[in-house]
Amino acid sequence: MKLEVQIKDNKIFAPLLNKWLVLKPEENVRQEYICRLLDTYGFNLEQMDQEVKVNNSQRGQGRAMADIVIWRNTKDKSEHKSPIIVVECKAEHITVREEDYFQGYNYASWAGADFFVTTNLKETRIFKVVKGNIPKKLEEIVDIPKVDIVNNDKKISELLKQTKAFTRDEFSKLLFKCHNIIRNNDKLSPEAAFDEISKILFIKIRYERSNSGAQIFSKEEFKKAKDYDDKYRALTDPPFYQKLFNQTKEDFKDDDLFEPSEIIRIRENSFEAIVEELQIYNLSTTSDDVKGIAFEQFLGRTFRGELGQFFTPRTVVDFMVNVLDPEEGEVLCDPCCGSGGFLIKAFEYVRAKIEQEIHEEKERIKLLYFDDAFEKMKEADKEKVDETVNDLFTKLNAELDINNPDSRLRVLSYDCIFGTDANPRMSRTAKMNMIMHGDGHGGVHHNDGLLNVNGIFENRFDVILTNPPFGSRVEKSLKITEADKYTDEVRIAKYLKRYGPAYEIALRQINDNINKPLLSLYKTGKLSSLTEVLFIERCLNLLKPGGRMGIVLPEGVLNNTNLQKIRDFVESKAKILLITSIPQDVFIASGATVKPSLLFFKKFAEAEVKEYKSVQTKAKAAIEDIYKNELQVIKSKLAIKGKEALSKEDRKELQAKEKQIDQTIENEIKAKIKQLFDYEIPIAEVEKAGISTTGSVIENELVPLEEEFTAYRIANKLWVNETKEIKYQINDDIIGRVRIVDGMVSEPEMFYGK
Repeated sequence: MKLEVQIKDNKIFAPLLNKWLVLKPEENVRQEYICRLLDTYGFNLEQMDQEVKVNNSQRGQGRAMADIVIWRNTKDKSEHKSPIIVVECKAEHITVREEDYFQGYNYASWAGADFFVTTNLKETRIFKVVKGNIPKKLEEIVDIPKVDIVNNDKKISELLKQTKAFTRDEFSKLLFKCHNIIRNNDKLSPEAAFDEISKILFIKIRYERSNSGAQIFSKEEFKKAKDYDDKYRALTDPPFYQKLFNQTKEDFKDDDLFEPSEIIRIRENSFEAIVEELQIYNLSTTSDDVKGIAFEQFLGRTFRGELGQFFTPRTVVDFMVNVLDPEEGEVLCDPCCGSGGFLIKAFEYVRAKIEQEIHEEKERIKLLYFDDAFEKMKEADKEKVDETVNDLFTKLNAELDINNPDSRLRVLSYDCIFGTDANPRMSRTAKMNMIMHGDGHGGVHHNDGLLNVNGIFENRFDVILTNPPFGSRVEKSLKITEADKYTDEVRIAKYLKRYGPAYEIALRQINDNINKPLLSLYKTGKLSSLTEVLFIERCLNLLKPGGRMGIVLPEGVLNNTNLQKIRDFVESKAKILLITSIPQDVFIASGATVKPSLLFFKKFAEAEVKEYKSVQTKAKAAIEDIYKNELQVIKSKLAIKGKEALSKEDRKELQAKEKQIDQTIENEIKAKIKQLFDYEIPIAEVEKAGISTTGSVIENELVPLEEEFTAYRIANKLWVNETKEIKYQINDDIIGRVRIVDGMVSEPEMFYGK
């Protein structure tokens, strides 16, 4: 039975109720999903119902009302037997939280259903219902049954055993299978085959998003559209699958994903075979942690095993992000982002904080409205309260709508997360990886991480997280050329509008240094050409005063006597917050051979810059005063000319002594500065960091270390310039928010009112 959603005059028709309802985001999702239940799964309206009351509702939760309920057949429905499926609908822009799953799961459990579904159309999650108790952890499964098997207990039992972990592994295996199809059919190299997989994934995502997840990009859909195109295609037109890619390039052009001339480089039959393999998954509705983790597994094995690329292990990424604790509103960057691991984790970390705050606000609203007075209200009055609460929830939910340019999630995704990688394949991979993890991909670029691009320039970031390349060097002959200049006038104008005069200054890094060595851009370039050294300075330059950084470096890079001047430079710009030595095993599993350390810095705030310069001046004056007379005598003797002039041997001896004293003065000034500008530097060494040499999961000592450092950091107020946020309440019913930055309170921002 084909059913389409009917909307007119800001109302939407509900066929299960046979009446028109006010058009609201959640109602639209409900009616769209009802259409999907009919069109995709074969159910009929007679075996379904909406807004069904279930028992066991608890005070403070509102009324227990299941959005959609499906019975095995019309007879079960008429006899009020237990349904087989209960569906909870959320507005399309809402990220469904675990607490929401449990709320809907309770409804399904009380109703005696076997399956519980929660959907916002973009994302649909399905759980099996354990009868008789509410589990501590919900078990996610692949799909609900179609109408032809709802009365087949054996097939229902099999479907209930297909867990999400199974789905993730199967999706990962499918990606490898597709990779092999291209390598076998088209004889492409591993990296070229990976590029083609990425293109098809982008096409699939675009198609399924544009159809609101209702249609999967299947072989059947492809052939139907291709046959129509072939019927009207001119001889000069490209093949249909190339047209699909051209449309995809156009949709993603603002993200610089592909060169304008890029094409699909595999045969059409290979393209069709891959579409067929992937058609069991809808990438628009498959949850982020299924497709995201599966894509990471595919990346890890493909790149490590065949392309020789190294990735920062997840346990290390988690530790570094947790230690730096990025906050909402802070701008974050990884100038060597690789596959985007740090950016993804930071995006998810801050998004979780935003979602938690929205959740807490919802809980406060429920306690405010669903009180003792609510329980005594008439049904009509309860409905009015429900409507008021829904309106308040809608305003809060708008903060999580990534398509709303003013929402908190949109600001996080497009204004706060930036990355770049010099490898074009890696930058594309990072974008795809971030899309797979939930759309946080607005600021990733293909560019040399040592050069400015878009919003990646000096004094702009609150947090830097990075794992720069080790051991390679920037050649002295490498110069900045005209090709490095940013010449797109439209984009320059856009960035000037976005970033203001700071962007003009950022452009000068390249424009004013054409034909000069790249090393000349960095003070450390005179001391070392190692990439890790240059990236330490680059990251410090990118940070705002008071900004903080986590960086993976070869162990001992700041203790190497040959690099002592590098450490002196770093300590003149930032405080070292924590040094953590981790076992080489962790990176062996990722393909690397260097034993790493994790270093955390905080760039001097303005007050610390002044304090350090003052200490530097005092130390210099104090030490030079000690040796002033001795040096004066030596200089006087060396200045004597004529007959009383020193012999060559005596002059040489005095010059050597003068040089020795100068070196002693330099060393003692450093020691004096350390004495006057003294602070504690925590140093830790872990023997187990969650991953063995084979990549298997083992004990992770980084977790308790992060908890210990967090307590230490809070106690010692290390984030002296961090932005905090507090909520305030007026007249018991108006909620707002103020921000506190360095003790200064911002103007209040209103959330909503009763």
